[in-house]
Amino acid sequence: MNDEDFLRQLGDCTLPPQHFNHLGHVRLAWLNLRRRPFGQAVQHTCGTIRNYATHLGASGKFHCTVTTALVHLLREAGACRPDLDWEGFLCEAAPLLADARGRLSLHYSEGVLASEAARQAFVPPDRAPLP
Repeated sequence: MNDEDFLRQLGDCTLPPQHFNHLGHVRLAWLNLRRRPFGQAVQHTCGTIRNYATHLGASGKFHCTVTTALVHLLREAGACRPDLDWEGFLCEAAPLLADARGRLSLHYSEGVLASEAARQAFVPPDRAPLP
């Protein structure tokens, strides 16, 4: 599915759920980072995921801090580089994609990420600043 169809179907909640797995979340963030200023990319990524999860009856699965932190890490991994297409970005970001939880743990303790406050709104890292 091309990027425009993916974004349209995700935005109007007609995207089949099997297309919005972890890689679908990364694709959404990657597209937003390439098309919007960073702050807007974070807001749009979080808002879209929250809306889609709510539509599926899974609003409790959305985690604001994890999503926001991963957008930071995806930017650091090259998501904004104009010389990287999707496949190139997946290669460049392979270490992050293979161990996203491990990378998050460099910035956040489990206690912070497990908190309801971190699920509902962005909580700054308690270990090391985000890039």
